[in-house]
Amino acid sequence: MRAIVVRGSGKGFSAGIDLNAFFELPAAYGPDWQRHMREITEEFQALLNSLAQVELPTIAVLHGFALGLGLELALACDLRLAAEGALLACPKPGWASCPMSAAPRGWRRRLAWCAKELIFTGRQIDAALAERWGLVNQVAPADQLDAALDGLLAEIMQCAPLAVGMAKRLLNGMFDTPRGLALEGWAQSQLIATQDFGEGVQAMLQRRPAQFKGK
Repeated sequence: MRAIVVRGSGKGFSAGIDLNAFFELPAAYGPDWQRHMREITEEFQALLNSLAQVELPTIAVLHGFALGLGLELALACDLRLAAEGALLACPKPGWASCPMSAAPRGWRRRLAWCAKELIFTGRQIDAALAERWGLVNQVAPADQLDAALDGLLAEIMQCAPLAVGMAKRLLNGMFDTPRGLALEGWAQSQLIATQDFGEGVQAMLQRRPAQFKGK
């Protein structure tokens, strides 16, 4: 095995987390589940961190949309290919949460100004803008996306696999990832207890504008 390709089927790469999953947390963690947000966040982190820790190059192939946790999954990969017209967004502030898992690591590897704009606004951007911002490595027409992937894989396979794996470890080691992940767990544990979080989740499920009060 020389590389790992992560892609979605159907209309898009990933729509992100199912908000109904929050209603299942009491059954898994008890009625005081909000006190376990650091543990819950660490579970998400562990899933996406596995992509960062494996020495094989990982490539996310995006089509349709990559939203919320789906975008974080893409950012957890080393490289990203996107079909023309694909939409990327990190809408969590729209329901009073914050990015978790691998997103901050991915943001730190790119320009902070574009990360802040995308996170603060929850705005959707298309693949072309994402490429200009450095969030996507390459954009191709949808019917040529597989060919672009094959070309990238062919280039990677021409390189020495041990050297590629070691280079990935060295590059990952340039960032203070443990501190960032610990801060994510702390932030989630604070935000999950707010009234705004409950309002944000309900608004998303009911497809209505949220009425945030900063509480």
